[in-house]
Amino acid sequence: MNTGSNVVVRDKIASRMLEAKLVTEQQLQEATEIQKRDGGSLGHALVRTGAVEEEQYCDFLAKMYNLTVIDLEETQIETECIDLIPPDVARKFQVLPIGRRGRVLTVAMANPSNIFAIDDIKFITGFDVQPAVCAESAIKKAIDNFYATGDSLATIMEGMEDDIEIVEDQDDDDLLGQEGQNAPVVKLVNTLLAEAVKMGASDVHIEPYEQHMRVRYRVDGILEEVMQPPIKLKNAITSRIKIMSELDIAERRVPQDGRIKIKIGNKKIDLRVSTLPCIFGEKVVMRILDKSNLMLDLTNFGMEPAAVEGVMNAIAAPWGMVLVTGPTGSGKTTTLYSCLSRLNNPDLNIMTAEDPVEYNLDGINQVQVREAIGLTFAASLKAFLRQDPNIVMVGEIRDLETGGIATKAALTGHLVLSTLHTNDAPSTINRMVDMGIEPFLVASSTILIMAQRLVRRICDNCKEEDKVPDDALTRIGLAKGTVVYKGKGCNRCGGTGYKGRQGLYEVMPITGILREMILDRSSTADLRKKAREDGMITLREDGLLKIEKGITTVEEVLRETTVVD
Repeated sequence: MNTGSNVVVRDKIASRMLEAKLVTEQQLQEATEIQKRDGGSLGHALVRTGAVEEEQYCDFLAKMYNLTVIDLEETQIETECIDLIPPDVARKFQVLPIGRRGRVLTVAMANPSNIFAIDDIKFITGFDVQPAVCAESAIKKAIDNFYATGDSLATIMEGMEDDIEIVEDQDDDDLLGQEGQNAPVVKLVNTLLAEAVKMGASDVHIEPYEQHMRVRYRVDGILEEVMQPPIKLKNAITSRIKIMSELDIAERRVPQDGRIKIKIGNKKIDLRVSTLPCIFGEKVVMRILDKSNLMLDLTNFGMEPAAVEGVMNAIAAPWGMVLVTGPTGSGKTTTLYSCLSRLNNPDLNIMTAEDPVEYNLDGINQVQVREAIGLTFAASLKAFLRQDPNIVMVGEIRDLETGGIATKAALTGHLVLSTLHTNDAPSTINRMVDMGIEPFLVASSTILIMAQRLVRRICDNCKEEDKVPDDALTRIGLAKGTVVYKGKGCNRCGGTGYKGRQGLYEVMPITGILREMILDRSSTADLRKKAREDGMITLREDGLLKIEKGITTVEEVLRETTVVD
């Protein structure tokens, strides 16, 4: 369809609105820029710019798709339907279940053309979905009302104050000044941190935009918005965090990294702070390092018995290299710390090079890598070898120099532990060869490779049997009639149906035949085939075992793993 517009229109709704002359080319262009910058739907961006009224936009959508317009304030919402859609799904797609008749679930949607949302809701609920058009602002308000996440933050500016203090490097008892404690921004930041720790968040994101700012927590690997502080506070909030982490509050043009030590009640927490200049201010991300949540017992990781045995045998070796692979946030560092904790004895010299040092481990010599001054992983590793080490951990093998030194160290009487970013265990071999490390070095030094992912655990408090059709079970590799579970959603899990996370592990010991195959430069597929013949289970297979045990859901395993030949 040719609208005669100079704007490239890829959005079906926008093109229809242009055709109906409800918006102009210029208004569409402005809304497109806002959508690119802030996210969300193009329709919502058109409403925000004032190009159309929200009510007018909803009426247009309803006529276009032959649907009903729902006014949530005038609609009797069946509260028992709310639990059918988890809060993270409701927020992701901006939807709200409002009623059910037989096998048909009526869902208020800001964007009824989102077939992915409709398909996901069908799969999650097991019902047919009847969309109804609703204003996005009304859906957001209703989601906040019906799903409890962030309730305590809603009262944050009403004087809520937490027992939180900054801990200096040597003095754990220095309190914030009374004057600072009474400042609204200090209370806001304190409460944000206290709530994040209370919810078990791993990260806090503070993001400024042109007209608003938002705070999101990453809980069990999923980001969820918890509040939108007043936009006028964006510089004050950033400055407060910079003061706490001893960063330069006057420098807003370049990224900065720092750390904060705080005490919330009797719990000491480390925060890793990163600031990044964006076009409307500095984005701040704080990684929460709560040592009380650090699990260091490998036997409690939920690995299958054969996998545990393989890892234990590998780290008991006097020399060689153990590699842990996976994407950022998959728990690689925790696994390495757990291995080091098991090996940590007074008769061993253990040294680590990390970027950054996430947790302080007593009895282990930890070095913070600083690329800017030349203290790289490779430089640290070279220095370690002059320090009479028994065991060396290198945070990541990023290049040929680090990989070459690590493999040679593993061949000269040292146990070396490190990480790489690869999709699975077998592909790690050819990744190292592609870096330029000779196959004979890889084959003779490597004793075990472990790939891992994290999936969310089903909440034990609201766990219930899930109805999944047999054809869907067989399609993902489960037997017909397999009983699978899901979380209904409750106050304990914030309505998500999930509480905590579980690792999936693919453990590949390097056997004699695999060494010969590495020397022969065998393909990843061939290495994988041989490893599976030797008893290795893949990430997907481990995920299926966790589904059968009722630990996690089908959706989580599908999200984090893939089928391999």
